[in-house]
Amino acid sequence: MVAPLSAWPWEHLGIFKYILYGPLAAKAWYSWMYEDNILKDLWCIHILLICTLRGFIHQLWSSYNNMFFLTRNRWIKQQGVDFKQIDDEWDWDNFIILQAMLASMASLIFPSLNTLPLWNLKGFIASLLLHVTISEPLYYWAHRFFHKPYLFNHYHSLHHSSPVPHPFTAGHATPLEHLVLCTVIGIPLTGSILMGYGSTAMIYGHVLVFDFFRCLGHSNAEVVPHEVFNKLPLLRYFIYTPTYHSLHHTEMETNFCLFMPLFDALGSTLNTKSLELHKKITSNSGKNGRVPDFVFLAHVVDIMSAMHTPFALRSFASTPFCMRMFLLPFWPLTFIIMLVMWGWSKTFLFSFYNLRCRLHQTWVVPRFGFQYFLPFATKGINKHIEEAILRADRLGVKVISLAALNKNEALNGGGTLFVNKHPELKVRVVHGNTLTAAVILNEFSKDVKEVFLTGATSKLGRATALYLCRKRVRVLMLTSSTERFQKILKEAPVDCQNYLVQVTKYQAAQNCKTWIVGKWITPWEQSWAPSGTHFHQFVVPPILPIRRDCTYGDLAAMRLPPDVEGLGSCEYTMERGVVHACHAGGVVHQLEGWSHHEVGAIDVDRIDLVWEAALKHGLKPVSSVNN
Repeated sequence: MVAPLSAWPWEHLGIFKYILYGPLAAKAWYSWMYEDNILKDLWCIHILLICTLRGFIHQLWSSYNNMFFLTRNRWIKQQGVDFKQIDDEWDWDNFIILQAMLASMASLIFPSLNTLPLWNLKGFIASLLLHVTISEPLYYWAHRFFHKPYLFNHYHSLHHSSPVPHPFTAGHATPLEHLVLCTVIGIPLTGSILMGYGSTAMIYGHVLVFDFFRCLGHSNAEVVPHEVFNKLPLLRYFIYTPTYHSLHHTEMETNFCLFMPLFDALGSTLNTKSLELHKKITSNSGKNGRVPDFVFLAHVVDIMSAMHTPFALRSFASTPFCMRMFLLPFWPLTFIIMLVMWGWSKTFLFSFYNLRCRLHQTWVVPRFGFQYFLPFATKGINKHIEEAILRADRLGVKVISLAALNKNEALNGGGTLFVNKHPELKVRVVHGNTLTAAVILNEFSKDVKEVFLTGATSKLGRATALYLCRKRVRVLMLTSSTERFQKILKEAPVDCQNYLVQVTKYQAAQNCKTWIVGKWITPWEQSWAPSGTHFHQFVVPPILPIRRDCTYGDLAAMRLPPDVEGLGSCEYTMERGVVHACHAGGVVHQLEGWSHHEVGAIDVDRIDLVWEAALKHGLKPVSSVNN
């Protein structure tokens, strides 16, 4: 039997739970439109505004925590927030809805609340005194009580189930716990109002400051410098820190206080390691960062997908990217940020995860997709990539893999430019295209005898054609360059050269049901494919799936092994746990400990070897996972 008040009554409503704010919004709108005395129902607007500001405070703290390029050297726990924790904390804001309901009831029962003055300094003083003398000790003892076996198992264990502290963890608790918090936060407000010192500013200030410190305590990045406590030793008893509260989550019989460690000291529950650990984390800032074993060097795709980041919206970034209407209002701001990044930003840490005790990070070159096709921008982009490679080399990174446009042949020869310029590099530079080719080639059924290939003379197109002709598969290579075709033809074994056929028009493939798209094709060009055609593709962006009588493959990708840890964001349009094949290629290179660079032309002889290595290490092609 479920314990009472251990589950939210609207937990099955999903996003429709926000309809519960509807009566407040409707009442405020009605008063604004049809009633002469607008101030009569001003409390509705205040409640809605406070709820919005509370959500905004939590979001700001979440964004800060996920800005790993700012916080990585002050992490308290080194592991990342994974998909399970994100899903568990998805409805972290339920408590805001609950407290909005209670505030509405209070406003209806006590209409005099609507006539409070805007400001009264005595109210701030009274609420602070009531908080220190009543709310703090009340929460301390209630919290200790929640750690008794029955209450912990049926209620408080939910809050402690989050392995990595995060601002949203502050709201991840049961209704009973949040009702207790309502009492804790309500006593100073009620007391000040009953004393005649209440004000609108006092209510706003107390509630928002309360949330601010709750988020601070659940931050995984230490923000309070230890020098403050060196200069003001007594202050450590009056304000807690993220490190202090994190010890409560790891050693649960200590550090129970709300915001003031004084009550832990009085109750003999203050963890003696608190100050030492806090000093260690803050004094070693800049030295705590663990060196990654592998780096995937990515770039921004476009302005809309730039919002698909953990430090923008954590929940949105934990699902595959797709266009959402709520992103449109943020487009102008993102465009301005893009311009700022173009002028001043450097390559930055975007995300990370752990695989078999190895740290894997994604760094992002601060350039958007369209900028890679601006002739005057190529020098600057190559400079960013080169600086990232040299930085990885200095740090001791073993492998750095180049994503999509960062390895563009016209830009830097698939990474060859950097390897030739810096022959002393210890970090291995990898374009990952060998595994990309392997993924595409292993999608084919064994009975395929003919394929149509666009982008036929590209790096991947060349490797695909040479591999397939060795398997006695006829390849219709779409290219207008006879010179490039002949160059590839000469690389094929003599007895296989007749399987490579140059074509210059899409009409040549009107009877071929296997198309490999390496160059973007228009809907009209797709119309030449016969019914039942399957479009394999390695083109970015993917082609438009307009043919209902045909099927379309996804971009080459692989699912990471199941023992991956701390992964909490999706790579562009990929499913959870799935990465682009070039990313996976770098992972395999690092796990195998290969000492060579993988740049320039794809070594066709290594395609099967890389494929087998990927499967050996537990990576799986997405198609086989879905099937």
